Amino acid sequence: MDEEYVLILYYSRHGGTAKLAEQLAIGVEQSGMTARIRTVPAVSPNTEQTADEIPETGPLFCTQEDLAQCSGLLLGSPTRFGNMASPLRYFWDQTSPIWLSGQLIGKPAGVFVSTSTLHGGQETTLLSMMLPLMHHGMFITGIPFTEADMHDRTSSASPYGATHLATIDKNSKSEISQQESRLARSLGLRVAKLAINLRNTHV
Repeated sequence: MDEEYVLILYYSRHGGTAKLAEQLAIGVEQSGMTARIRTVPAVSPNTEQTADEIPETGPLFCTQEDLAQCSGLLLGSPTRFGNMASPLRYFWDQTSPIWLSGQLIGKPAGVFVSTSTLHGGQETTLLSMMLPLMHHGMFITGIPFTEADMHDRTSSASPYGATHLATIDKNSKSEISQQESRLARSLGLRVAKLAINLRNTHV
């Protein structure tokens, strides 16, 4: 039997979204399911290829097969004017064959985001990332308010997905806060458990 996994697919420019992805992976694996972390290459206004097939460091680039065969998905991006980053958008623009075959229908998904300001478009970015997932027939889940950390009024916690407020201070490493970590792990665990529960369900 092929390995079941939750795909954690993201784009990160300065590392904030990548750090959040690591916390989501911990949550996924608390369920007993494997977390498969993948990223996408940057895009260029030029037409020539600008990235090797295998990056020198960090996670591998996501393939169409990685996406099609996942049991669940966690999709993450920094915000770009209230929307997902173009490299991630470009990746989704290539997924028509998966859409036509319906390989993602009925699978659970969640989203996550990192911004450098508290009101930097986190929720609009989270919502924008849900749109292609809904077109693919996935079940979208967020973070319920039964999580105590959702009631912290000083944070960027959102019911739409996991969030990270990254500092723009060059002297700071922009670490994930304990609250952000707990909520990210909760979302990872939630999507993984849904994947397990939906394993033999056809909708």
